[in-house]
Amino acid sequence: MSTIRIFIAIIFTAATLCSFHASAQEKPVSASSLYELQQQFTDLGFGMFIHYNIPTYMEEDWADPDAAPSLFNPKKLNTDQWAKAAKSANMTYGCLTTKHHSGFAIWDTKTTPYNVMNSPLKKDVVKEFANSFRKQGLKVMLYFSILDTHHQLRPGHITPQHIKMIKDQLTELLTNYGEITALIIDGWDAPWSRISYDDVPFEEIYTLVKSIQPNCLLMDLNAAKYPAEALFYTDIKSYEQGAGQHISKESNQLPALSCLPINQNWFWKTSFPTTPVKKAEELVNDDLLPFNKAYCNFILNVAPNRDGLIDDNVITELKEIGKLYTRPAGFPKLPATEAPIISSNLAKKKPANSSWSYDSSLMDFANDDSFRSAWYSNPAVKQPWFEVDLERETAFNAIVITEAKANTSAYTLEYFANSQWHPLAEGNQTGRIKIHRFDRVWGSKVRIKFKTFSEPPSLAEFGVYYERR
Repeated sequence: MSTIRIFIAIIFTAATLCSFHASAQEKPVSASSLYELQQQFTDLGFGMFIHYNIPTYMEEDWADPDAAPSLFNPKKLNTDQWAKAAKSANMTYGCLTTKHHSGFAIWDTKTTPYNVMNSPLKKDVVKEFANSFRKQGLKVMLYFSILDTHHQLRPGHITPQHIKMIKDQLTELLTNYGEITALIIDGWDAPWSRISYDDVPFEEIYTLVKSIQPNCLLMDLNAAKYPAEALFYTDIKSYEQGAGQHISKESNQLPALSCLPINQNWFWKTSFPTTPVKKAEELVNDDLLPFNKAYCNFILNVAPNRDGLIDDNVITELKEIGKLYTRPAGFPKLPATEAPIISSNLAKKKPANSSWSYDSSLMDFANDDSFRSAWYSNPAVKQPWFEVDLERETAFNAIVITEAKANTSAYTLEYFANSQWHPLAEGNQTGRIKIHRFDRVWGSKVRIKFKTFSEPPSLAEFGVYYERR
């Protein structure tokens, strides 16, 4: 064979191998249905929340946003110890605080110098954590705060550059650390963070996450604001017990997560090694076992100390939990539920009108972005109605009606276009939250007319959405 032919053959072979390798690498991950992923999540039963970040080195959970990276200096960081401790309690996964509210990133990020690689540790903690937990056969989840006080990512200051940083950081976390079972988001559309899903567009972030890892569940810790009967801006309904958010063990019908720290705080404090922790028997019998029967996964927080180790008193109690808790052989099957609402509410704070209201409970309370207030129809009105003016012809394909309490059993939905009202749906859903999805229509107003009700109708929120499908 001539030299030229040999050279061509080598090039062809190399190209073929590269093509094969690339196709193998780029083979898309098959996506499970959301329902399957939610069932798998609740079936995990029990996991470890790990609050470890720059607040560990302060006496407050909300760290100084100007704290120097040099403060983050664990001398004995041992993520293998964390994973073995989780295994000893019969946990199935761990979830680490990659970035808390003060914005310090504990992974090797290219988005900001405010990260662990510029600390004395100079080690990617997320990578260490993920490797350690996988070695123990445990799944990996990550926590990420939208609120970021170091980078001024807070109400009234958010810029397009902030949104790009969020997307770039999440892309790093979902690209460089293997399969992420779930992403737990915090500091977003909570009453205390005040960063809305319009300020940082939820649907864009949700779509980005699913485009990188289709099987990654996204949950926002937003239960303080949204009702327990439907999934608003989350794949999993979450409850922070310490903040007074308690799941109904008797009536819950949604895939859920309940979180609680084993210590008094989320991040480590100097008092922790000598302060009693929550007892295994109470955690198992009052939380873990009843939650597992109510479609709820329990995540117990531990707080590694300033050396990067879990304290002995916590290690001991986790072993006691493992003696008392065996993961159930079978978990209850989730009821079918509507897909989560992930789009912006087009009706939020738009001009509203209605039939006669009761007292001061005016129509404006029905779309004020608060589920704690409501419009109430006057008892004297026999055919009550409520409408919202979108102010221009707008495309939409979903409506969500949230009553102050379940009451209405028959109603009509209409939309206004081309100078007249058109029928949209005849509703007969009886639950407190009534979700209607339909083919896209264009309209400038939307109206609900109440037909059958046991008490005067009331609306906590009336939502109009244009979902990506």
